[in-house]
Amino acid sequence: MIRRSTPTKDAVLNILTDSKKAMSPDGIMQKVDISIDRATIYRVLNRFCEDGILHRIVAEDGKQYFAVCIKCEEKKLAYHHFHFRCTNCQTIECLPVPVQFSLPQGYQVETVNCILTGICKDCA
Repeated sequence: MIRRSTPTKDAVLNILTDSKKAMSPDGIMQKVDISIDRATIYRVLNRFCEDGILHRIVAEDGKQYFAVCIKCEEKKLAYHHFHFRCTNCQTIECLPVPVQFSLPQGYQVETVNCILTGICKDCA
């Protein structure tokens, strides 16, 4: 489904594209330069996820972050990679390389939502 472009959608997408890191809805609200309420931010973010423009990352504390995955060439890959949250600078980013994991025999992975936590390369 093709959705029409609006100033709100453009503003949210520009903020996420420029950040190159995952952002929370609160972080987006702090950077947006037009008047947008919280419900509209969530509605726009959810539609972008439905349309495959963004992917949702749920951190270990349950907080949601959203990212444009520049490294994912195929829409399906956006949902099958790991993320890294830095405990020092609090950023969350898509890891640029696949992380290997194994499952017991008989299990099949359909989606992955995993965050590795530690110190990022910039803070190390």
